[in-house]
Amino acid sequence: MLAYKSTVDGFLGDVAGGAIDTRIAETVELHLGTRVSESERRSWNNSLQQVGWVFHDSSVPGDAGVCIEFRLPMSSRRVDFVLSGYGENDQARVVIVELKQWSEAEATSRDGVVRVRFQRGKVDTSHPSYQAWSYAAYLEGFNEAVEEGGITLQPCAYLHNYSDDGVLSGDFYSDHTARAPLFFKEDRLKLKAFLERHIRKGDRGRLMYQIDQGKIRPSRRLADALAGLLKGNQEFVLLDEQKVAFESSLAAIRRADSDKKQVVIIRGGPGTGKSVVAVNLLVAAIKNGYNASYVTKNAAPRAVYETKLTGTLTRTAFGNLFKGSGAFIGVEGGCFDALVVDEAHRLAEKSGLYGNLGESQIKEIIAAAHCSIFFIDEYQRIHLADVGSETEIRSWASHAGAEVVDMDLPSQFRCNGSDGYLAWLDDVLGIRMTAQQDLGGVDYDFRVFDSPIELDGEIRACNAKDNSSRIVAGYTWPWKSKKDRTAMDISFPSYGYERQWNLSEDGSLWIVQDGSIDQVGCIHTCQGLELAHVGVIFGPDLVVRNGEILTRPEHRARHDRSVHGWKKRMKENPEAISVQLESIIKNTYRTLMTRGMRGCYIYSEDEETREYFKGRMTARLS
Repeated sequence: MLAYKSTVDGFLGDVAGGAIDTRIAETVELHLGTRVSESERRSWNNSLQQVGWVFHDSSVPGDAGVCIEFRLPMSSRRVDFVLSGYGENDQARVVIVELKQWSEAEATSRDGVVRVRFQRGKVDTSHPSYQAWSYAAYLEGFNEAVEEGGITLQPCAYLHNYSDDGVLSGDFYSDHTARAPLFFKEDRLKLKAFLERHIRKGDRGRLMYQIDQGKIRPSRRLADALAGLLKGNQEFVLLDEQKVAFESSLAAIRRADSDKKQVVIIRGGPGTGKSVVAVNLLVAAIKNGYNASYVTKNAAPRAVYETKLTGTLTRTAFGNLFKGSGAFIGVEGGCFDALVVDEAHRLAEKSGLYGNLGESQIKEIIAAAHCSIFFIDEYQRIHLADVGSETEIRSWASHAGAEVVDMDLPSQFRCNGSDGYLAWLDDVLGIRMTAQQDLGGVDYDFRVFDSPIELDGEIRACNAKDNSSRIVAGYTWPWKSKKDRTAMDISFPSYGYERQWNLSEDGSLWIVQDGSIDQVGCIHTCQGLELAHVGVIFGPDLVVRNGEILTRPEHRARHDRSVHGWKKRMKENPEAISVQLESIIKNTYRTLMTRGMRGCYIYSEDEETREYFKGRMTARLS
């Protein structure tokens, strides 16, 4: 949606008259329904004054189109500045300019990610060139006017307060700066020449109007490329009930429209193939011309499945198909044909960094799509903020007047296909009583080790075969290495064992990174994903006393937000919160212990806890 739209001459007049922030604020509040803060107005004034100077004595036509704060379709993201017109041979061109007021930044080891200091401290954020390019890729992938009209999109970034120190322009980010050039404080003349080269004839804003009014659908190029990536990939082959769930969900997508919303609920435990079905649905929907996205709250599955599809650890145009669950606040109702929601049990009420935005992620997802498909396992709710339940989904579906279809994925393909192991695990953790009292007859490699060194050695031996085994742990050790890269986090001094958490370096892609066997993962970087063998280190938040599982939230690390604020909540409603905390801690270890396809090896520093698990492995005598 176009907020501010004018021509170069009109824009310069608003800048010179000191009214540019007022004009933008009025149109943003009118057309986008968003209140504008004073800091945002100051930002516009500062940045757009600098852009105005770029056009001084420029040959860019005065009737070239200018758009500011253009909201991308099916998104709450807004493009800072757009210049439109015609280039050489009357080629339709749109230049996307990402504006930044940064004066410094730090490089990270992650593709397209930098670290910048804001008021709330240092934050990891997208590299400006990647951000500008991603906006262009988004429009190329989903806007019919861009594809059919032959409009060339040229992204770039202008950091008018930043003197080039080699960080953002370094070799590590060269793939992104090649696609979207960076212009720094001293580069005003270079940016002017860049704009003059691309825009030689004005269009009075017609091209951006065409884009704004263009039909939103996946481009043929994007659909064909995505389908080609999935074809022949054995990891995504559908089996048995997975195929039934896939076809039933695809039928629901076809039935759905603005007057007949569809909500599909697919229940499935660990290893039943929820994510395999979800990724297949995304690809099939795109291939059939539907606007669809894959959604999870947890960043790890999004990053890993995008990587597995594209076969690269670098960011790609497909990234726009993978979204966080908080991305649908303020998104126009029904702008998606389908949203495929994996790990729906992790959905929250509020979104945003401080958990204060929106009303309900479930409500917003259902509102944004004609058909929303929720894959859920309520035994994997591991956060106090998790509200994803079948009851909650049905409630919001009813509120939206949607037809609900539900089904199960009963067959288990992880844990060596052993439903017996899962039943035993639920019983042994005290999650639910089952008839599986021991591991007799269960074809799954479960072992208890008496030292972390032995556990580490066995997982390393497994990993040497195919680089798909890792150690994970309960989040009870402080994250010292976040600030001190030399510090160790998980330490057992009596064994000489010490390791760092994975989050700082590898982030969401830890589970597939080479060399990450030397780090320990946590629930947030492995939930929704699988390994060949998993090693699980129990923390003191779960111990066994006299055969009874005890959960102790006070031992959770302060960096873990899963139980943040539990003490205050206990004062308000101690009975209910005690039950919820117990469930969260038990579900956390259940989730960790079901990541391994072929085996799970565990270690607890607490001897009684180790002996309890050993005793439950063998048949009990009556």
